[in-house]
Amino acid sequence: MTATRAEEFKERLIDTAKTSLDDAEELLREAASTTGEKAAELRERAMAALKRTRDSLYDAQDAVIQKGRHAARLTDNYVHDKPWQAIGIAAGAALVIGMLISRR
Repeated sequence: MTATRAEEFKERLIDTAKTSLDDAEELLREAASTTGEKAAELRERAMAALKRTRDSLYDAQDAVIQKGRHAARLTDNYVHDKPWQAIGIAAGAALVIGMLISRR
């Protein structure tokens, strides 16, 4: 997934979550001021909006986990295929981090 697609997905997820939560909040406010069958219907609609939000967040979590596993698999394959290059990269990163820490 490219950075642009990831940003679009993130924005869509945030918009969906905000909309669903706003809808649920409004429905619960209406349900609090009404009674009887209308209140029960409003509460059910609010719960459905919250369920949609939860489901979309679970879907996002699954996508992130899948991407993490894929990255870990690629890294593992790279390290097994090119161990000396991986050691060199790790040593270079450690050197840079050490220099940054020693500057403080």
